[in-house]
Amino acid sequence: MSNSAADYLQSLLNHLPSGKLWDDLRQPGSGLYEIFKATAQTFGRFDAACDALRGELDPRYARQLLDDWEAFAGLPDPCAVGVANTLQTRRVDLVTKLISPGGQTPAFYVALAAGMGYSITITNYHPFVCGISQCGIDALMAYGHAVRDYWSITVSGPRVTYFRCGVSECGIDPITKIDLAADLECRINRINQAHKILNFIYKA
Repeated sequence: MSNSAADYLQSLLNHLPSGKLWDDLRQPGSGLYEIFKATAQTFGRFDAACDALRGELDPRYARQLLDDWEAFAGLPDPCAVGVANTLQTRRVDLVTKLISPGGQTPAFYVALAAGMGYSITITNYHPFVCGISQCGIDALMAYGHAVRDYWSITVSGPRVTYFRCGVSECGIDPITKIDLAADLECRINRINQAHKILNFIYKA
């Protein structure tokens, strides 16, 4: 917790020598008192700025250093242009980028979408193979073994970002922001496996 300007003023006055002359100079209105008061206000602002800087070390709460955090993480992402333009969504994209372990499994893509605020399911197709597949249970797929190269990604509704006290900015962020999954499609396509053909399906 930072010291206030009043704390610094009192500390400066306490360090003055004792005696009647100095007691008079300690009173409000004296020249020395006003100098100490102005100095204490500068110290108080500096102390408050240093105290606030501790919060900037966590990207989830960064505000003043958010641009620096984004530059460090290689953001803004080209896929998020025109989408991640609020303080809340910028922080979400930043944290997602920093903690993402990478991967190519369906579970990785589901987790990536969840981090971006979307809910998806992935259908991984397999060809019907005699001796392995079961009649009446496994579907007969067209395209033979080439069907392994296809994924269907079902997106359940748009991303809805609500205004949150302490996170969103008054006068800047909207009460509710609805984004279609254009940024999600772009990001998944960019990191997609070379042999996979993706088919995005939207479900309300």
